[in-house]
Amino acid sequence: MKRRYNPYSYPPWLRQIRAVCAQIIIPLTIFQAIRTIFFPTTFDVVLLAILVLLAFALHLEWI
Repeated sequence: MKRRYNPYSYPPWLRQIRAVCAQIIIPLTIFQAIRTIFFPTTFDVVLLAILVLLAFALHLEWI
């Protein structure tokens, strides 16, 4: 049986870290996208993909 996400099952410090990450990830992803447009290296593209996946996971509450 699949466990549903329950934010109250985590300790308060971990919930706080998750909330801060959720607020920071979108501006960081936008900055990285602009940087990738001007200086497209392999590292930048991979980092942008990781940031987009992380933002998507935080938005859908997978993490």
